[in-house]
Amino acid sequence: MKNYFDALPDGVKHAIDFTSIAALLGSLISVLPAIASVFTIVWTAIRIYETPTVQGLIHRKERL
Repeated sequence: MKNYFDALPDGVKHAIDFTSIAALLGSLISVLPAIASVFTIVWTAIRIYETPTVQGLIHRKERL
């Protein structure tokens, strides 16, 4: 499976991460509508899924 986020520069990823966290905090204090929190949760889940730790846990059975 091709990882589409590899093509993004790290600066762009960090900016989107910051925006995502700001949106998360905003939604927690009910400043933003519910749809913004859904997009934030999806983006944060994608970023967590991409981490080497999670990828190692997911593909651990393939290596055994």
